[in-house]
Amino acid sequence: MAGARFIVQADGGSRGNPGPAGYGAVVLDARTGEILAEAAEYIGRATNNVAEYKGLIAGLKAARELDPDAPVLVEMDSKLVVEQMSGRWKIKHPDMQPLAAEARGIAGRGKVEYQWIPREKNKEADRLANEAMDAGRQGRQWEPRAARAAAPAPAMDEPLPAAPAPRVGWAGPADLGTPTTLVLLRHGETPLTPLRQFSGSTGSDPGLSEKGVWQAERTAEALAARGTVQAVVSSPMLRTRQTAEAVARRLGLDVRIEEGLRELDFGAWEGLTFAEVMERHPEDLTAFFGSAKAKPTGSAESLTTLAHRAGQARDRILARYPGRTVLVVSHVSPIKTLVRLALGAPPDAVHRMELSVASLCAVQYYSDGNASLRLLNDTSHLR
Repeated sequence: MAGARFIVQADGGSRGNPGPAGYGAVVLDARTGEILAEAAEYIGRATNNVAEYKGLIAGLKAARELDPDAPVLVEMDSKLVVEQMSGRWKIKHPDMQPLAAEARGIAGRGKVEYQWIPREKNKEADRLANEAMDAGRQGRQWEPRAARAAAPAPAMDEPLPAAPAPRVGWAGPADLGTPTTLVLLRHGETPLTPLRQFSGSTGSDPGLSEKGVWQAERTAEALAARGTVQAVVSSPMLRTRQTAEAVARRLGLDVRIEEGLRELDFGAWEGLTFAEVMERHPEDLTAFFGSAKAKPTGSAESLTTLAHRAGQARDRILARYPGRTVLVVSHVSPIKTLVRLALGAPPDAVHRMELSVASLCAVQYYSDGNASLRLLNDTSHLR
């Protein structure tokens, strides 16, 4: 194909991350947009990132079979793969390194460039990846459309194979059964954070600062490399939604909003520094630190009230995602409260915990009601 130029669009997915996974890729004529080749495959149990890399490899192979010397523009909605293959991000995860090396080896003599595109512009590759995963769920491999048209349809009453049990990233004692793991992420920095101003659920609802966006992206990169998060749940506040969306985009997941994860209502303290509250409302502040039933000035909530709604939110998440690893993006007070409840510690224990912005905690919950704190205030991913 003399003078050919190709666009490779590739995608991969995992229903569980890790879970049943597949990839899809198309090769397009760069001039006409015509689809020249398709590839897809069910690859068994894998993470989103592994599936995305395998989609890239399949797309490059298909392009090179058409013309080994043609320039190729790779378009993917995985920022991780695009940035790593462009050489701007390091490839630290051992599962990704050989896949990236294989993709580079396929490039051959032709020039290959990488470009991120939004998911809605990667529909063909996404469709193929989902077709491959659907085929795997039915106990078969994906076939091109021409081959499927000639093949008899499977019996509708044929039983489907059972889905494999989800893997848990922070492993607990096996004899207690598969736990549900909540990875608790405090949102990134906002403009109020460096000023140490109270920022609850009834104030200005600030978004992330520039540094906060960076923290969210670094956290997303770290969690994507770990490859264990299977669902993302967030407080409705803007700062938590922005943090959760950064991670969810990287993992190829949706964000589910849970109202019970919102921050405490700080009433008249909203937007004030600790020193300003001490000056204006000294008795209320002293009472707040002395009793879990005391409320900030003008607020309808106490730490006792917060513990009740945060506990209910936790129970809803556990019921919805049994045996899975869930990223829960919330705030200082709810996260400290969930940690306290997991430990069975007294209410005033929340005042004795440090919880940095964009820090990670992890708690595992077992079917017999026991809980185990696995991680507290981890910020290693930000260094």
